This record gives sequence, C-alpha cells and structure tokens, in this order.
Amino acid sequence: MDGAASNYFPEMIRIGLAGDVMLGRLVDGHVLANPAASPAYVWGNTLPLWRQMDLRMVNLECVIATAGEPWVPKTFHFRAGPRAIDVLEAAGIQLVSLANNHVLDFGGEALQECLARLRQSSIRYAGAGETSEEAAAPTVLTGDGITVAVVALTDGEPEWEAMPDRPGVNHVRYDRAGLLAPYLQRVETALARARDAAQLVIVSVHAGPNWGPPTAAMRAVAHQIIDLGADLYWGHSNHTVQGIELYRDRAILYSCGDFVDDYAVDAVERNDLSCLFELQVEATKVNRILLYPVRIAGFQVNLASSKDARWLCARLIERMAEFATQVTAAGDLLAVEVDA
Repeated sequence: MDGAASNYFPEMIRIGLAGDVMLGRLVDGHVLANPAASPAYVWGNTLPLWRQMDLRMVNLECVIATAGEPWVPKTFHFRAGPRAIDVLEAAGIQLVSLANNHVLDFGGEALQECLARLRQSSIRYAGAGETSEEAAAPTVLTGDGITVAVVALTDGEPEWEAMPDRPGVNHVRYDRAGLLAPYLQRVETALARARDAAQLVIVSVHAGPNWGPPTAAMRAVAHQIIDLGADLYWGHSNHTVQGIELYRDRAILYSCGDFVDDYAVDAVERNDLSCLFELQVEATKVNRILLYPVRIAGFQVNLASSKDARWLCARLIERMAEFATQVTAAGDLLAVEVDA
C-alpha cells in the first residue's frame, strides 16, 4: 500500500500562472483602503478559473508594507497595504515571485515587513529574502500529489541585490552569451537543489525591456535556464504578452504581461490585455498550455470580451510564429501543445 501510494500521480495537474500583479498606488487607494470593497474585487470574473487550478502563482509587482520611504532614484513606487494579503488569498494564490524591480521601492525595512507578512499567511515567496542565500533558494510547493520548485530572479535594480548580511532580490547579470559568473553558478546551484527537491521546476524571470520582443540576450538566458534543468521559463516584466518558444520540449513563456494594475493603456500595444496561463501537467511534464485572454479595467481583471480576445489571439498567433510555435485557437482561448 505504501509503495503504491508513493508512485501515485494524478491524471492531470492544472497550474495557474499570471504576470505582474500590482496592488499599490490607485489599486491600494481605491480598493484595498476601502473597507466596503471585497478583497476579491480585483480578480473579477477570473476568480472561478483561478479556483479550478491545483496551484496558483503570480509575480507580485509591489511591496506589501506600511513602513519605509520611497527609494529616491526611482520615478514610480508601488506599495500596497496589509490588506493585499487578503486579496492574494481570495484567489488562492500560493506563491508570489518577489524578484522584480519594485519590491524594494520603499527600502529594506519595507521588504522585511513584506516577507514577515507573507510568512504569517498561506502564501509562499521566491526571489527575495533576508539574505542572498534565501533570495536564491528554490521554494517548494505541493499540490494534488505533485511537488513544484520555483526559483525566481531579476535583472532589475543592481543595487537591490541581496547579500549575505543584507535583504534584497536574487539579481543576475547576463549578456548575449547568457548569464555571467558568478550568477551562472548561483542559478546552476539553485536549479540543482530544485531538481533534487521537486518533480517540476519553474524559473520565474523578471527581466528585459518593458516593451517589444525578447532580446537576443534574453533568449540566450532562457535557453541556458532550460539547459540547466528548468521545466518551464516563466517570464514577466514586459507590459504585454510575448510569444511562447518550445525549446528541448520545454516551454519558454517570454512574458506573461500585466495582470492587475492602474497603468495608463497604450492604444497600440494594449497593455490592458493579457492572459491567465493554465499549465496542464501530465506525468510531471507540462504537456499543454492554455491561454485565457483577460482585460484590466477599473483596477480589476476580467475575462476579455470576444472582440478583445480575438484581437489578442491574432496578435499572439503572430508572435508564436516568430518561434515556429504551433498554436490552436479554441473559441476565445489559445492552446499550445508542448509535447506534440
């Protein structure tokens, strides 16, 4: 009986991923700071879809804190109040990536408060920590019989790099050939630990330009991360969804775009449109990815209208073609077969 149980693996696991969730500034002022507003408000009608997933992860594009002062060199500072924890828990988010260019907008004290609040909640985090060791370490989740390890890293704000005695993010540097030393060794070590600890390894990467397709350097890093043992490259930072590349039978999501925010909308790029990504995992491998088009409006994300979904799907099919990735349109969503 014990042996049979240890070999059990469910027929399919569904993992929900999204890009940048920014709960500060106007989202904080109009929703979180309003006691009459439900914490579930920001998720709109995507909430039932989130709750169908076995595991749920987003990039948290802000710090959750009351302490700290704005970091002077920056123009935009994103901080959400403590009620942001309730917002994340309302969607059942189990892990947030903190390796990004906004988690230290209010300094080390605010980051430490954020880490403490997350530790007291049901939400795990990756990519930032009290020390460089914690920031670089994989975070392991278990859901419906599968263990998933997440390693998170960013190329933003070099001054925020965590040190042995200083809180910060898992910062990396790279060029057209890939990660530079000693960052390559750090990522290699983290992925080896992740492989030992989990059945599926996801690397969260907040890197590259805010607009436009992935650069040659980003593509080199993505390939390198897969070569080092990652099962999926989960990219964000770019304000729009970019194409998916299939490399060595693994998926590279170059950017998942924005998911919740208060940003101005570029009429051409349409950064108000993105996707909720469903990873379908069978026998510990991501075999299929479903992309559900969504739209941000009024500090809330909802499934996109048919008109917006058709526009986004057409744009994404063009971007997939740049990587020779086959994609199928099924109504108002897209499907990518990873192991066709």
